[in-house]
Amino acid sequence: MADQTADLRVPGDGERWRCAGCGNLTRFDVTRTRRTTEYWHFDLAGEHQVEEETVRSEAVEAVSCRWCGRSDAIEIVDRASADTAGDPAAG
Repeated sequence: MADQTADLRVPGDGERWRCAGCGNLTRFDVTRTRRTTEYWHFDLAGEHQVEEETVRSEAVEAVSCRWCGRSDAIEIVDRASADTAGDPAAG
């Protein structure tokens, strides 16, 4: 099976990842790079909270199946028509 990592992206609305190797729909290890602008609010003790975040760019570098470990079988499928009975977590 061909390596699909060059075409990886975060699934859009109505989509999800699926491992074509084992049927997993729910658990993936994702490596991604994000470039953000954040508004940090510090309290008087010096602790901060990020109150706003704007994602400037994002790249998915790798996705692998948490169940079988394959990274060459990850595909994006339609969320509504995904076969949830084949997911290892369903068993």
